[in-house]
Amino acid sequence: MKNTENPVVSIHYTLTNKAGEKLDSSVGGEPLTYIHGAGNIIPGLEKALSETTVGDKLTVTVEPEDTYGHRNDEQTQTVGKEMFEGIDNIEVGMQFQADSSSGPAIVTVTEVNEDTITIDGNHPLAGEQLTFDVEVMEIRSATETEMEHGHIHGSGCNHD
Repeated sequence: MKNTENPVVSIHYTLTNKAGEKLDSSVGGEPLTYIHGAGNIIPGLEKALSETTVGDKLTVTVEPEDTYGHRNDEQTQTVGKEMFEGIDNIEVGMQFQADSSSGPAIVTVTEVNEDTITIDGNHPLAGEQLTFDVEVMEIRSATETEMEHGHIHGSGCNHD
């Protein structure tokens, strides 16, 4: 089956940054499974996987505009520690959910001072050129329910 018309696709991948550092991998675990065309994965990778078939192996390098976007300095701000009331030990690298003008967002703590904390609302990989080594493991037709919901059903899904 060819990867066209919103199929469910399972891939194994290894993700590296421009320096060649491994950031993530599904190899040795469960493959990543998604509905092609539903926006479930980053646009640049999804585009590269169009019209692939089971067994295809490819290396895809994706620029920031087709991954998590470019860094936006306006998404970094310094706030008073009182914004984290009830949390005793705040450290660089911790992530929290915050309300933003476009809804809930994840922010990462980038600096902790005596009275202030600097948070960054950019995705941790924003501004990065990313390379995916991919193998297409399986392609199947999406069920009607999966298409209605916009995601696959199976392991980890909490509804039918």
